[in-house]
Amino acid sequence: MTETKSTCCYCGVGCGVIIESEGGQVAGVRGDPDHPANFGRLCSKGSTLHLSADVKIQQQVRALYPEMRDLVAGREEVRGQERQRSDWDTVIASMAGKFADTIKTHGPDSVAFYISGQLLTEDYYVFNKLAKGLIGTNNIDSNSRLCMSSAVAGYKQTLGADAPPTCYEDIDLAEVIFIVGSNTAYAHPILYRRIEQAREKNPALKVIVADPRCTDTAREADLFLPILPGTDVALFNGMLHLCLWEDLIDLAYIQEHTEGFAELKQTVRDYTPAAVAKTCGIKEADLVQAARWFGQSKASLSLYCQGLNQSSSGTAKNAALINLHLATHQIGKPGAGPFSLTGQPNAMGGREVGGMANLMSGHRDLGNPEHRAEIAAYWGVDDVPATPGKTAVEMFEAVRQGEIKIIWIVCTNPAQSMPEQNLIREALQKAELVIVQEAYASTATVPYADILLPASTWAEKTGTVTNSERRISRVRPVIPAPGEAKHDWQIASQFAQALARLLGKSPTNFKYDSDEQVWNEHRDSTRGRDLDITGLSYAILEQQGPQQWPYPAGAITGKQRLYEDGIFPTVNGRARFINTAYQPVKDGVDARYPFSLNTGRLRDQWHGMSRSGTVAQLFAHVAEPGISMEATDMQRRFLKTGDLVHVSSRRGTVILPVVESDEQRAGQVFIAMHWGEEYVSGRGHAQNASYGVNALTSPAIDPISKQPELKAAAVKILKAELPWRFVVFAWLDSDHAYSIQAALRPYMREFAYASCTPFGRDKVGVIFRAANEEAVAAELLEKIEKIFGIKGADVLRYDDRRRSVSRHILVKEGGLAAVALAGDVSAESWLKDFLQAQEPVARLGRLLLMPSTTAPQGFAARGKVVCSCLNVTDIEINKALGDMEGLPADILNGLQIKLKCGTNCGSCVPELKKMISFNIQEKVY
Repeated sequence: MTETKSTCCYCGVGCGVIIESEGGQVAGVRGDPDHPANFGRLCSKGSTLHLSADVKIQQQVRALYPEMRDLVAGREEVRGQERQRSDWDTVIASMAGKFADTIKTHGPDSVAFYISGQLLTEDYYVFNKLAKGLIGTNNIDSNSRLCMSSAVAGYKQTLGADAPPTCYEDIDLAEVIFIVGSNTAYAHPILYRRIEQAREKNPALKVIVADPRCTDTAREADLFLPILPGTDVALFNGMLHLCLWEDLIDLAYIQEHTEGFAELKQTVRDYTPAAVAKTCGIKEADLVQAARWFGQSKASLSLYCQGLNQSSSGTAKNAALINLHLATHQIGKPGAGPFSLTGQPNAMGGREVGGMANLMSGHRDLGNPEHRAEIAAYWGVDDVPATPGKTAVEMFEAVRQGEIKIIWIVCTNPAQSMPEQNLIREALQKAELVIVQEAYASTATVPYADILLPASTWAEKTGTVTNSERRISRVRPVIPAPGEAKHDWQIASQFAQALARLLGKSPTNFKYDSDEQVWNEHRDSTRGRDLDITGLSYAILEQQGPQQWPYPAGAITGKQRLYEDGIFPTVNGRARFINTAYQPVKDGVDARYPFSLNTGRLRDQWHGMSRSGTVAQLFAHVAEPGISMEATDMQRRFLKTGDLVHVSSRRGTVILPVVESDEQRAGQVFIAMHWGEEYVSGRGHAQNASYGVNALTSPAIDPISKQPELKAAAVKILKAELPWRFVVFAWLDSDHAYSIQAALRPYMREFAYASCTPFGRDKVGVIFRAANEEAVAAELLEKIEKIFGIKGADVLRYDDRRRSVSRHILVKEGGLAAVALAGDVSAESWLKDFLQAQEPVARLGRLLLMPSTTAPQGFAARGKVVCSCLNVTDIEINKALGDMEGLPADILNGLQIKLKCGTNCGSCVPELKKMISFNIQEKVY
């Protein structure tokens, strides 16, 4: 067994992991106790990384070989073809030829690159240099545009540079932690563990949470501000108004280190407590309490994420919060500062190399001629284009309009993650050439690819990433990439050399022998910049561990926190107050669309689930897609949990089961961001096909950051009249389970609604669920059942053709192996639990075919999994709670001793606390 230190590939916390490998396979993973980001902790996703790298899974879901359609044929003919396996030399030559012809005919801005915060810094650097240096276009943007661009713009506007001024240690030193627009307990669990630990050490620490939803993070706060969607600027301005009124600002600091305060002061005069409380939908007393805690504290730390960023006012929200920090001097000192939590593992690294349409390498300014000249000279090119390129939403609109002819998509899944999916898919259909560079062939974007380039992924890649606190870590490989997959930077480099020859330019600028050579070039480009890392090397990162920037030549360590001297990277060294005013969300509710839709993360899943979706046990906490709705809203519409509803925005419609939830107030609904067409789809209704949650979201963008408003869309909800139901679930051979799930995807379009997700733990199963206005042809059901292996003499059958009802049950080795129910699916309520429990069925016989909703006597379902790591359910937890008394902390400790839940990654601890609280209330009343 070999152990190798590397990093996790999920969120921007940048946790260190130790990967165990043997015989060319990943055998296990655990947290690195020496890594300063996590000190050995891992969340439920990180702790199961090794399962996603299982060779049986990889063979089913990975892109293994270059594939290409016949690019000589006409456009419509090309789209009608299946891609054929090819070789790297042929594909690279074809791509280079297409790019060269298009650039010569239509100019460099006729091509574009859409890349990813999942890339390593080295990958990012080569693609950025390829676009801006070789081709001469700024049409290169990243999916970080969807998560971090407002934070970037906010930092640059106020502090002068895209540099989070804080560090993780500040969580331990803060007196007040203000969490806004972030369900940290779900999105950044390891940081939340650190908050929990800080509260244990310092009972006086106050946690304030502002969020439209009463999440697990909000539920544990000392003060929860359930603000209405999009009202963050009003909240921050209102808090600043109170800090001014109660003399909680630091006038000396403002006068010596900032500018622009007088204008902002005039604006916030109008943000009175009464007006702000009304705008935000919160209690005036709570607003006053929040402002006092924040302003009176010796160290106030803000943690924020997509609730601020994914907004048409995202930059203003970020700036308004930073204004509050500057005015109260809650910055540049231990335990204080505005801390944006990065949404992807290397969104920060991509920003460092300038891998976005409006950025330049080394945090240089694209609009500064001297900065452009510096990079042009460094890269050995005549110039770097001055005009900003198309950002994410703009880029796909330009493709749709025919302005951009070729789009190269790298390590991201826009057919799942981008807003207004009808626009995105129309663009992908109209593009003259779509190139998709991917590790996973199972994403929704891959079918649109004319060329598919197989890329390496976690445990195979080598390079660096930078986390939220500016800390650079090494990523090390432990296994070879499967098939003919290459590293992303290698593919870009090989292509660039081929294209350079066709454009009459020197290919030598792109001849890299290693990732370290690429990184060294990036490192040297930072000399003299705010993020100067010229004192770092791969050797230092490997010998001394992860390091924070800046780390200039001659330094012996990086810098923990910035601006302690009150000097900022602006022209005059002063921070800038930005005069922010509240603007409502662009897609506001009205009589026709009365609900405000919010999107966000599930605890155990990540982004579009191309990786986490290959680990069946990660579906245990939330098994299937759904829309969460407040109880009284459901009652008014005669809805109950499990009913299907049409969720319609001004852009599209999705059909989903509704789930009663106490997390949002009336008039608000929530859908997890992960549910794309890979897991939920169908014909929908009218002209709108169902492409998952982002068929609904708004493409409205912030005018400065260009980040779309994924967090706020107006929707209407109507009960779906789909009386005929069909469900199939089965244990499957692990060699084929995910291939079968992929094979079922085309059949989902045959129904008005369908979903398909894996389940299981030691074994892997798949559940396919569908609903329709009327019964579908028996032949279609038979095809689906055969894919599940429901055929032959071992199948128990009941068929009523007249009523379109059937029950087909496959028994193997004395237990349930597969179940298919059509028409009447009432027995699913216990048959699925019976199958998952792997109970023997001999005593049941024909009872298996009965349409009863009640389980046979003597069988009890295990319930919903709460602790994914140790497979502990709510029924087991509630049973244990029945015998426990005492303080909540003592009860939690007793649960952990008795059932072990919450003792591994800790991600379920907030939910355990919620269950304990409910149990105590029930005993009292």
